[in-house]
Amino acid sequence: MIKRELYLKQIRPFIGKDIIKIITGLRRSGKSVLLEQICSEINVPKRSIYLNFESKKNSSLTEPDLLYDYVLDKIGNSNEKWYLFFDEIQEVQGWEQTINSFRVDFNADIYITGSNAKLLSGELATLISGRYVQLVVYPLSYKEFVELNSDKSFDDYLKTGGMPFLNNIIDDRNAINIYLEDLFDSVVLKDVVMRNNIRDVDLLSRIIFYVLANIGATFSATSIAKYFKNEHRKVSTDTVLNYVKYCEEAYLLYKLKRQDIQGKQILNIAEKYYIADHGIREAVYGNNLKNIEKLLENLVCLELLRRGYAVTVGTIGEKEVDFIGVKHTEKLYIQVTYIMPDSKTQEREFGNLRKIADNHPKFVVSMDGVNMSQDGIKHFHIQDFLLSDLY
Repeated sequence: MIKRELYLKQIRPFIGKDIIKIITGLRRSGKSVLLEQICSEINVPKRSIYLNFESKKNSSLTEPDLLYDYVLDKIGNSNEKWYLFFDEIQEVQGWEQTINSFRVDFNADIYITGSNAKLLSGELATLISGRYVQLVVYPLSYKEFVELNSDKSFDDYLKTGGMPFLNNIIDDRNAINIYLEDLFDSVVLKDVVMRNNIRDVDLLSRIIFYVLANIGATFSATSIAKYFKNEHRKVSTDTVLNYVKYCEEAYLLYKLKRQDIQGKQILNIAEKYYIADHGIREAVYGNNLKNIEKLLENLVCLELLRRGYAVTVGTIGEKEVDFIGVKHTEKLYIQVTYIMPDSKTQEREFGNLRKIADNHPKFVVSMDGVNMSQDGIKHFHIQDFLLSDLY
């Protein structure tokens, strides 16, 4: 496995500091490997405790008092810095109090992982407000995919996606599909159904498949409810909103709100959704290459999120800009399309960006092999965009 340098460089400034490092993200996206890489980089095995709570051998330690006693027994009265690594911490009942106790009672540098955004929605956020940093881990970027698979093409990445384990079976399409289907089922069952006590699993599945079918399209909970009504299945908008939110909390889906570029306000209507890994969509729904433009949008959206941008969909009058990315003082605008075979298509993609009256970088991303940059708007082939350090 490659070093997840994109994430390690974000963690390094906090190593040894009195601040809890929380690593979250989609199940099997590489959190455990990253935790191991951090542990290896710190490299003080005699003062490190590493526990994976999905392992049967650590099942007794999912009771918080027993976990505390275990750590106390290891550290004793030592005043030296100890490094605590806890993988899938949500398996520990009442883990929030226990983790906070480790921070208060010991000279400890603490790292935890979990597969749900609700990790920080409750007591921990109150207990350690201002004393934690969160890092979201995503499936492999195209750059990481190339680093691992120098003999593979961009088409391979389009077909397989970026789940790290796939590099062990990348030449076996059937095995890839089986793995991704199992991963999807695991996320839905463990991180959505069981965590949220959902009884109507069939309805949840139907809603998820509706979203997968409409990746990158503008729709609302009301439109989904109407769709099911036409299918003779009654469902409230609140149920739709909750079920989709649970999928977001499991890092399976990402919701982008709309932003009025001229008025600069966020619009709470007609959001867009993208999936954490396009390979999962291909395995469980299919049609990625038939929906190539939306697939490319998904790639760009996830790449912006991966690089730390807050991402929205832009509106300017009746026109739309696919993505606005903001990171600190940086801002950029991006249009994504499949190809631009004629002047009319070029005008549609570049014209929307020309309407934006500021000097922030603007990009058009497509699969065209010819550079069509114009009027200060840069055009990239999507491979070059994903590999670029220009943004």
